[in-house]
Amino acid sequence: MITAEEAPKLKPLVALAEKLGLFAGQIADDGLDAIEIEYEGAVTHLNTAPLTSAALAGILRPLLAEINMVSAPAILKERGTPFTEAKREISPTYDSLMRVKIQTGGKWRTLAGTLVGGQPKIVEVKSMELDAHFHPLMLFVNNADKPGFIGALGTMLGQAGVNIATFHLGREEEGQDAIAMVGIDSDVPDEVMAQLKAIPQVRYVKVLRF
Repeated sequence: MITAEEAPKLKPLVALAEKLGLFAGQIADDGLDAIEIEYEGAVTHLNTAPLTSAALAGILRPLLAEINMVSAPAILKERGTPFTEAKREISPTYDSLMRVKIQTGGKWRTLAGTLVGGQPKIVEVKSMELDAHFHPLMLFVNNADKPGFIGALGTMLGQAGVNIATFHLGREEEGQDAIAMVGIDSDVPDEVMAQLKAIPQVRYVKVLRF
């Protein structure tokens, strides 16, 4: 699927695609209704088939643990899940950008990533910009941008003995929709997750595994 000549350029992009897919698959809480994958910039001039396969494998892995890049497209077709792919030669901000969109429970969830120094990064969630490296365990929070949220989140994690490795924020406008991507060094106990969900500003929270 990937030639020896293509491998140096595609290998880090395949890693990005798989991680974006894993992210999307883990937040498809109400089923997988449709998938869209978009490529922007220099990546459109490369062989994107392996990237698409890696993303699809990532999306489906939370449902099917044994899935891989080879089997993912066929399994998606068997499931009858609508899938589209688009390419735009120009990316407004990045040299190359990959965007994954999933429809779950009738609602679209969108995220995008790129490579920085050869490393995958999350640069967009729900159309909100941020700049976050992937971490093996991440707490993903969608919240209202109101005072007190970050303090409450940090306090609850600290009291539970959960160490914060990285913390990245994004938001629409002051006081509106916001997101937090928090790299953590250990899992969050169920009782603490319940407490986090009870914070008034929190609209969605989930631990993601990469």
